[in-house]
Amino acid sequence: MALTGRTALLAALGSLPVGILEPSWTGMLAVNGPLALACAVDWALAAPVRTLRLTRSGDTSVRLGEPADVHLTVTNPSGRRLRARIRDAWPPSSWAPGTETAGSRHRLDVPAGERRRLTTRLLPTRRGDRRADRVTIRSYGPLGLWARQGSHTLPWTVRVLPPFTSRKHLPSRLARLRELDGRTSVLTRGEGTEFDSLRDYVPGDDTRSIDWRATARQRKVAVRTWRPERDRHILICLDTGRTSAGRVADAPRLDSAMDAALLLAALATRAGDRVDLLAHDRRPRAQVQGRPAADILPAFVNAMAPLEPELVETDSRTLVSTILRNAPRRSLVVLLTSLDAAPVEEGLLPLLPRLTQRHTVLLASVADPHVTQMTTSRGTPEAVYEAAAGTQSQSQRRRTADQLTRHGVHVVDATPDTLAPALADAYLALKAAGRL
Repeated sequence: MALTGRTALLAALGSLPVGILEPSWTGMLAVNGPLALACAVDWALAAPVRTLRLTRSGDTSVRLGEPADVHLTVTNPSGRRLRARIRDAWPPSSWAPGTETAGSRHRLDVPAGERRRLTTRLLPTRRGDRRADRVTIRSYGPLGLWARQGSHTLPWTVRVLPPFTSRKHLPSRLARLRELDGRTSVLTRGEGTEFDSLRDYVPGDDTRSIDWRATARQRKVAVRTWRPERDRHILICLDTGRTSAGRVADAPRLDSAMDAALLLAALATRAGDRVDLLAHDRRPRAQVQGRPAADILPAFVNAMAPLEPELVETDSRTLVSTILRNAPRRSLVVLLTSLDAAPVEEGLLPLLPRLTQRHTVLLASVADPHVTQMTTSRGTPEAVYEAAAGTQSQSQRRRTADQLTRHGVHVVDATPDTLAPALADAYLALKAAGRL
């Protein structure tokens, strides 16, 4: 039960003249007695809250930055009209800052025996699962003096998926892939990785590509054409340890790594390769394996959506063992992790020979553009110290990258905006060189 502001205002207005003209308990009772009776009648005429039937429908998933509409249907089975204010409670990150009150509160008028539907529009600001809290209803009587109040628990979950902002780079990389695959340019002559078709010999062709059996059958010289090999296995590994929690350009490193992984997965599936996902810190956090090409991206975004960085050191030994177990034959292993010297030199570097002797390894890391800005600071002693710190940080990253390169690892170190296309370019370069 709840009193309204109207009741308090009427009580104050009635008590004021009594207090001035005839201050007594009798005068106060004469004013507030009818008001209390009116409140009791108003409460009795208000529709009961507990008997209301509530159901949900609407969106169950949405990309980060896009709105999601969740519908709430309220059925009034009682014989009294429902005049209500409703609060549809969700976590604070379900709305932009400052819009929670306007987004979660609704007014509703439902005649007896009817139902109405209202819509709560969410605009999540973080990835992950957003679960609905209680629905609180305050039912008013016709006079608006007294209200019944109660809550209903109505579960509903909206999964906020990674935004995949690097999708804009996909058409240009697909065009380059078609060039490699021979759809928009002449196929590779001579030795290659996978046979594609036969064609007539043209002066200048490599004689090693002549197919003598086909030449004998056709009675004219035929040569083989080649294309980058398909059906290669690619394992994308997301490091969800403590280094992935660092914020670069106002977003965690993990989010930038996810975006790069999605672009690479989309590109590789178009190339005919098989793509799997592993998210790991001290133990596997998410895995996607053996999905057909059409299901790769939906499976990836659903697996990535609830991932959050864990504030623990990544167990490199367990990570490498899990990779070798999930990639039994030669594959491209893409590690999306940090280039910080300590985690690499103490954890990953001693274990690299186990990976590189069986697989092609590509390591991609998110670089902080602010460090580059620091190196250009001048003018004050503080700015000079800042420039020295930035230069030292860059030097350490280059030294770590050089160590990885000497162990046969291909390294991509790029800012959040350029990491995804840089990783896609590295994949295409490996494919063009026949390394996959």
